[in-house]
Amino acid sequence: MAVTHGPGTATAADEAPKHRAAAGPSPEHLARPVDSHNEWDPLEEIIVGRLDGATIPSGHPVVTCNVPPWAGRLQGLAAGLRYPRLLVEQAQQELDGFVTLLESLGVTVRRPDAVDHRRRFGTPDWSSRGFCNTCPRDSMLVIGDEIIETPMAWPCRYFETHSYRTVLKDYFRRGARWTAAPRPQLTDELFDPDFRVPRDGEPMRYILTEFEPVFDAADFVRAGRDLFVTRSNVTNAMGIDWLRRHLGPGYRIHEITSRCRTPMHIDTTFVLLAPGKVLVNPEYIDPGRLPDVLDGWDVLVAPEPDPIDERILKVTSMCGKWLSMNVLMVDEKRVIAERHHTGMLRALERWGFEPIPCDLLHYAPFGGSFHCATLDVRRRGELRSYFD
Repeated sequence: MAVTHGPGTATAADEAPKHRAAAGPSPEHLARPVDSHNEWDPLEEIIVGRLDGATIPSGHPVVTCNVPPWAGRLQGLAAGLRYPRLLVEQAQQELDGFVTLLESLGVTVRRPDAVDHRRRFGTPDWSSRGFCNTCPRDSMLVIGDEIIETPMAWPCRYFETHSYRTVLKDYFRRGARWTAAPRPQLTDELFDPDFRVPRDGEPMRYILTEFEPVFDAADFVRAGRDLFVTRSNVTNAMGIDWLRRHLGPGYRIHEITSRCRTPMHIDTTFVLLAPGKVLVNPEYIDPGRLPDVLDGWDVLVAPEPDPIDERILKVTSMCGKWLSMNVLMVDEKRVIAERHHTGMLRALERWGFEPIPCDLLHYAPFGGSFHCATLDVRRRGELRSYFD
């Protein structure tokens, strides 16, 4: 594989295998309300999250395990309260601009219903308040004409997909397949009571046990008949096995080894940009340990993110500094990326892409950026293999 560090030339990328989508949609594609096989085919329809009713998530160990102890204690004190209006208003302004940009590009945008996430809910074993429905990428996975509701590990997100039911029922009535993975119990047996974040050099460990299958869809990325996944503090081996068996022999799932000590979601670690091109986080990924199936692909090494000087954003962000990698492909060339991260914009240009700058920096306290905030429902292209 060819490894390109930072904003290098696109010479190696030009030699990568080309798999162009058909010029126009097929009759079969036109008949499917849900049809998306990868991260880069021309984007036609997308679900974008909503900030209404956003509530600070619970202080459950699976929520706070990735943050410093002082931050976990503060979160526990604030859990169940509304997000401060200042944070919501800044993020809402940027989110509105993002939706306007998508629509200007000819993309149909669907939204979840507004929900009061402060309402308490529960099972026979526990109770919780909610979080928000800002990140549809986490709770739903689109594979072809099927939408899969995922078994999420955070109790405060247990009923999150209910806010999308209006949209999901519409897709189902028009012919889409709609599946829900087994709803987890989320009892104490799922969580390691002695968990602590592993230090550098120590064997990797996770807060999740193998009590039952759980996974977030955002730990997976799609390349036709091949999916890539990182095991994390919200996705366990049973969850990966459940999806592998559900998809059957027509698909392959490859595990990406991450060096992150607090892993959660693949889309700031390993990002598929186009056939033959993958963007990797140099802090978390060793290009020499990628799956053999990626031999022949260009491995583009992300540049160091531009620093965030805004103090309140640094304190409230739920994401690490590598959110600069959280981009959304409009097609194989055009990519929506954060305007603040000029180093990433320049690198994308030099790698042969056409970046579209947009603001979404203040979405970080609610869980992510462009890829997290969306779920691509329709992309114009056919199911195929991009690997020998």
